[in-house]
Order: sequence, then C-alpha cells, then structure tokens
Amino acid sequence: MRQIYSIIISLYGLSLRLLSLFNQKARDWFYGRSSLFTKLDEVFRAHYCGENPAPVIWIHCASLGEYEQGRPVIQEIKKRFPGFLILLTFFSPSGFKNRASNSDADFVFYLPIDTRKNARRFIRIVSPSLAVFVKYEFWYNYLNELHINNIPTYTVSAIFRPDQHFFKWYGGWFRTHLRHLKRIFVQDEESAELLTMIDVNNVTICGDTRFDRVTGILQQQIQIPALENFANGSMVIVAGSTWPADEDLLKGLLNSTLLNLKFIIAPHEVNPHHLSELGSKFKGSCILYSQLTENGEPINDINDLPAGKKNTIPSTDKEQNSSASPIIASDYQVVIIDSIGILSQLYKYADIAYIGGGFGVGIHNTLEAAVYSKPILFGPNYHKFREARELIALNAAISIKTTDELISEVTSLVNSPQKLQSYSSMAGQYVKERTGATELIMTEIEEYITNVISK
Repeated sequence: MRQIYSIIISLYGLSLRLLSLFNQKARDWFYGRSSLFTKLDEVFRAHYCGENPAPVIWIHCASLGEYEQGRPVIQEIKKRFPGFLILLTFFSPSGFKNRASNSDADFVFYLPIDTRKNARRFIRIVSPSLAVFVKYEFWYNYLNELHINNIPTYTVSAIFRPDQHFFKWYGGWFRTHLRHLKRIFVQDEESAELLTMIDVNNVTICGDTRFDRVTGILQQQIQIPALENFANGSMVIVAGSTWPADEDLLKGLLNSTLLNLKFIIAPHEVNPHHLSELGSKFKGSCILYSQLTENGEPINDINDLPAGKKNTIPSTDKEQNSSASPIIASDYQVVIIDSIGILSQLYKYADIAYIGGGFGVGIHNTLEAAVYSKPILFGPNYHKFREARELIALNAAISIKTTDELISEVTSLVNSPQKLQSYSSMAGQYVKERTGATELIMTEIEEYITNVISK
C-alpha cells in the first residue's frame, strides 16, 4: 500500500509541475520547493554543528488557516521552552508567503512532497525531537519515518468525518498511522467517537485552538486612530474577507437604507484591479485605508500594523486635490482596507459584522468577529462550518441570501437595541466558553518535553 501511495504522491507532484506552466499558485508551489533540500541542509548543518545545539520541534500546517490554529501552541512552546527552536513548514504557497518572514517560528520552509525518499531525507536533516501536525494534515511517509525514528508526533485541532478514508473498508493502512501517533487532540466528541469505532484510542477531546487564538487577539488590541475618527459615533458595519457577490449586497445596503451607517470593507483580494472595481461600486463615498490622514500625515503604519499599499481607486467627489489639506476621515461613508494582516483588529470598530465568502465555497473566519461580541451576518454557504451553525442556533449570527434580506436584518438590529445587545452578548459568550484547548494540549507536550527531551 505504501508503494501505491508513494506513486500517487509522485504523480500529484508531476501534475503540479505541469500545471505550473499555466497557473500562478501551482508555479509558486513548485518553484518554492526549488533547491529546498540544499537550503535545509545548510541551515540545519550549521545548527547541529554548533556547540550544544538546541532541540528542534517541527510544526506543520497546510496553509495560513491552519497556522492560525497552530499559533497558540507555537507561542506557548516558545514561552515555556525558550531554549528550543521551532521549525514551521507549510504545504501551500499562501501559508508560506504570508508567514515566511512574519511568524513565531525560528525556521520556515515549504514541506517537501511526501515521497519515501523525501521523508527519510527530511527527518535525517532536521532531526526533530518532537513533531506536531495541525488539523487535517496526514502525510503518511513522514508519519512513518517519525514512527521509525521514535519521534513523538501529535495532531492538534483535528476533525474527523465518516466519509474520510480512515473509516472505509480499505482504510486499514491509514488507520495504522493514526495508532502510531502519540496523541490526537480532536475538536469534538463526534471525532473521538469515530476514532474509537476503529480502535484508535490515543485521543483527547480538547476543542479548537482557534478560540484561544482570537481570545489572544482580543487581549492585545491595537488602536487605529484613523478608524476611530472615521466611525465618529456612527453605526459601523465591518465586512471582512469579502468577494464581489458580498460587495454587491453591501452596495445595495448602502444605497437602500436610510440608516446612518458606515462601512469598513476588507476585501479578500487587495490587488489594484479589485480595489479599483470596489472603489467604483462605492464611488462618491469611499476612501482607501492608506489614504486616510491624521494631522495631515498618511496613516500607513499605525502601532506597527502592516502598511497599506497606495493603490488607486476612481476619484470621488470628496477626494482631496491638495496634499496640504488633510483628509477628514469622518467625511466618508466607506473605508476600503487595502492592507493585509489587520482584519482581526478591525472588528472592534463594528456594531455589526459581515463575514464574506458565503456566496462562494464557504464563509471565512467568524470567530474573529464573535470574540469582540459582535452580531454576525453571512451568506448561505455556511453549513460545513460548525461554529457558523452553532452561532445561528444561539441567535448570535444570521444567514442572508439577498440584498433585501440583508437590509431587513440590519434594519432590525439597528432599530432594536435589545436584539442587537442579545446577539452581541451571545457571540462573545460562545467564544469565551470554548477557550482552553491550548492549555490541554500543552499539558501533555510539556510533560513529555520536561521528562524526556530536557533530561
């Protein structure tokens, strides 16, 4: 079975190499791994040739979303064991490109494709003392090499579903790798029950580390004076990770309502073309985040937040023609965020949050808004996201399908302070009750590090 799996993986790598001729993401994936082992060998040869080299903990994430789940664990390991080094690997370009120079890890690399040869070579070079895989990542040649070399391996924030190959008649080989893991930390009881049914008992129910992640963001809030000046006492809707379909609805809400609403829109794509299209939709009332000024100076680096690129949108009738005249943020009705990395800090300025993606493959992160105790709106494609279903059941979130529904629900929340407060408090309580997964995970990892690695 391992040979068949390895052949499939090799064919997958070959297909991505061919696709890289036509697709940018595939090109990033393929060329990002160019000379990868040479770079790994240089870094870790220098590390292990030093005097008393620090133990290495390897943490692997598929992409940026999984990194956000794994980040609380990374931070706790660094806090409790500052003498250890962390190697962070990504499978996808989106994770690597966004965190290669901005993460809590000591080393960040792409993960070489999961062939037997690559897995052996990688483990030999890196020689990790412990490995952690986040959520869905199960690379079986790597797991096998870790097992052969007696390197304890954990999976955190995992979710299992009945349709996965582990639970099929042909899943015996895959199940064996699960039993070799030192501990599987699952998010829910359903996952634990599924694993028990296939005689996988090295399981702990701990919840989702994303709740700890967003709680940490809440506790380290960064003030953005430009947006405080923009809000200026108005009701504000913060729309995060929006796509064109979401933005069309928001435009309809802006044009149709008589309410005194302001909008902060953080689109999923911040390339110049999309920003120009988005600016056209709200022409006459919008401004880019990077164009806001305070005391006549552009605000592009508030409290060490990433700077926004000065992209161009169609001019508005309120646009300042003189660089000597400071832009007055409160004069505008819409701010378009043309920076990345600050969305989680924006929801504090919301009275109502709108989460994008619900008219495509699925909604984005609802917890970043819920932790601030904000009522949440999103499109109809939310059913595969457990937290979205639970927030709706708790009357903390609302799904809408049309502009008319969006207008109706927003009007209802704005005109009923009691309803707005109820939805807000339920959202915040939902997150608060589900924190603590990181501490459960660290209890076991810390015990192993203290009793085995550190001795």
